[in-house]
Amino acid sequence: MLAATITSKGQITIPAHIRQALNLGVGDRIAFSETSPGSFTFQPVQKMAVTALKGMFGASKNTVSISDMKAAIAKRGAASR
Repeated sequence: MLAATITSKGQITIPAHIRQALNLGVGDRIAFSETSPGSFTFQPVQKMAVTALKGMFGASKNTVSISDMKAAIAKRGAASR
């Protein structure tokens, strides 16, 4: 069994070979699940590329030009002042 020490900030270091086995890197998220009272497991939160979201809501009904977007942003920004 491996052990880790909790820092004063509540942080632990996951041993390198576990990070490698789970393909974890800086900034990755971990999910904890209670398997029974007082026992937990953890696993990486599934990584999803932004490109995987393309088409999720179907094709766009309206197209907007860049100049129209800039105008809308400028109008909204002016209104918030």
